[in-house]
Amino acid sequence: MSDLPVIFDAKAFFRALEATASARQMKWKDVSQQTGVSTSTLSRMAQGRGPDAGGLAVLSAWSGLNPGDFTSMSTPKPSTEPLAMLSSLLRQDPRLSPEAAATLEDVLKVTYSRLAQKDTDK
Repeated sequence: MSDLPVIFDAKAFFRALEATASARQMKWKDVSQQTGVSTSTLSRMAQGRGPDAGGLAVLSAWSGLNPGDFTSMSTPKPSTEPLAMLSSLLRQDPRLSPEAAATLEDVLKVTYSRLAQKDTDK
């Protein structure tokens, strides 16, 4: 892990969340009911404080916002790993049970590690 600070812009995330709620013609009480994130957490966010990890995940899923878009790093953001993208897509597939998605993920990991070119092979 790097010692470089990663800064989450909680105010910008809240403004984007606020725009989402407004576009959906929702009040914060409605957002709270749909997401399970308390109105007190939403109120603290309005004051510039970030939500906890669970709240951030739920609000991101609800709004379609990517929390990574609200972070700043002193080094360029790395690209998303292909296996992480595949894992995410498998877990979103409504035709797959969580167990089936995990099994496919395991198969992909093993196959990928055997077939992916190593840095020294390029």
